Amino acid sequence: MVSFPLIGRLKGHEYAALVGSFFFLVIENALRFIIMLLPVPIIQWFYDRSRTLFHRFSMNRVKGKSKAEDAADAIRKAKDFGELCRYWGYTHEEHVVLTKDGYLLGLHRLPTKRGQRKRSPGTSTGKPVVYLHHGLLMNSEVWVCLTNAERCLPFVLAEQGFDVWMGNNRGNKYSKKSVHHDPNSSKFWNYSLDDFAWHDIPDSIQYILDITKSSSLSYVGFSQGTAQAFAALSIHPQLNEKVNVFIALAPAMSPAGLAAPLVDGLMKASPTLMYLFFGRKAILSSTTTWQAILYPPIFTSAIDTAMHFLFNWDSKNITYLQKIAAYAHLYSFASVKSVVHWFRSCARVHSRCMTTMSARLALLVGVRTDLRGFPTKNIVTSIVLLYGDRDSLVDIKTMLKELPDHTTVKRLAGYEHLDILWGKDVDKDVIPEVVNALRLHCDSCESLDNFKDGYKAFER
Repeated sequence: MVSFPLIGRLKGHEYAALVGSFFFLVIENALRFIIMLLPVPIIQWFYDRSRTLFHRFSMNRVKGKSKAEDAADAIRKAKDFGELCRYWGYTHEEHVVLTKDGYLLGLHRLPTKRGQRKRSPGTSTGKPVVYLHHGLLMNSEVWVCLTNAERCLPFVLAEQGFDVWMGNNRGNKYSKKSVHHDPNSSKFWNYSLDDFAWHDIPDSIQYILDITKSSSLSYVGFSQGTAQAFAALSIHPQLNEKVNVFIALAPAMSPAGLAAPLVDGLMKASPTLMYLFFGRKAILSSTTTWQAILYPPIFTSAIDTAMHFLFNWDSKNITYLQKIAAYAHLYSFASVKSVVHWFRSCARVHSRCMTTMSARLALLVGVRTDLRGFPTKNIVTSIVLLYGDRDSLVDIKTMLKELPDHTTVKRLAGYEHLDILWGKDVDKDVIPEVVNALRLHCDSCESLDNFKDGYKAFER
């Protein structure tokens, strides 16, 4: 008898959510296809109309722009990492890592303080090295798209005397090349968290150490960037000797659950549905289309609504202008398979039914049904966790059961997930904790500048 992989697994409202999500995706893709055929003047017309409607019905009508609004507008309009750095007076370097399986990953570096320029790019600075890695559906821009430089972790670290590097996952805006596969082919997008752990993280770290001539570096990850490091450190014992401290911001290794029945239903159901809904390449690639067509405040409201619907986040710790600036840099390309892998990791916390999916259907669509865990208790590197107690993606009790005893934890009261990146008080609550952890564990931090009040003041 042929078994259907969903029967008996979901509740009634979850079935309804799946059916609703299917029709929503059909409509959304149809609209996106139509928009792609429209000429630029028509798209600009829609953008102008959305702006007119917003100002007509908005309760907050402001005449003229303040300095803060000018900064938010400039950050929002910045086309890439380089423009974001130049706005605040920093000179960056771009590097490319070739992974062992042939992907070309972009790395960004801030080797000097504001207003300074390194005479010999691509060489050692002699400074302690810190490597920052972004989360799911993001790129390195999320670290530097803040409306105040004193709240920007990479800039503060550069001012403190660190050699700052930021990585990018394969497939995103800065890592969309491979020596083996064309980005338009499904083979290019056939990667998951396993590949991040086996190749992207260790290969990027080794490249940085080769350039800087350092024996080790400090790793700061955000969200899935922490999960990738947990996995990499657990399966590469030698990597623990190259990372002197791992600081995990909003560590999403074992999420407690999702608020929306739609997503929770997809998570608990067969991963086959994700492939049927989203295909086998990049997920949510239409986001950039809607961003181009909607007036920024409307796009920001749409993102806020989605965040509340999916994760029950209120985003009250992030200012309105910061949202305007940062949401434009929030999304970057990622494979459907990597998101499926993440959902399956979530589902493992709630149910073991994922591993009982119909073998026949799995073979039909080519889905790997086993989800192998990573031996995270074997990690030797010092671990520091910073999490918000209102973050629905962090289950700290479950996580600590899977981590070694030398893990230390810092709870941030009232913080949600994205607050740790862009919250209005990160310069007081988050950055000092990161710098203190770096100073405690870094091998060569004696030469760093004194750290007072969490940051040094910046003026444009």
